[in-house]
Amino acid sequence: MERKDNYQEKREHLKDLTNEQLDKRFWDLLEKVADPLVDLASKNTSPAVERSVLLRMGFSSLDSKAIVEKVYDEGLLKKGAGNVVLKLAQKHDVDYKKAGEMIIENENAIKEARELFGGVK
Repeated sequence: MERKDNYQEKREHLKDLTNEQLDKRFWDLLEKVADPLVDLASKNTSPAVERSVLLRMGFSSLDSKAIVEKVYDEGLLKKGAGNVVLKLAQKHDVDYKKAGEMIIENENAIKEARELFGGVK
């Protein structure tokens, strides 16, 4: 099967553009494609991302997993697990590691954290 060469037809609308105009068109189209992905990434998270954040905050892998599960179960994942931990730490005037332990060990701590974010589950 022979491939029909339609290159000349497809480039018709581009043939009179300068290199600078082609460059600008390329970046404009790239933004058009990438913007929805950037928007999606900035407005959404996942348990894996939140575990990673907690690991970088110094929590162990097991503690990160437990915190993220509780944050997820309370409907707070979109607020960010690290953010939930920090807000709870501020409320109780403790360091964030202690706040993380509170979330793991005390069922009321995560419910209290939910109240800090408007109480909506």
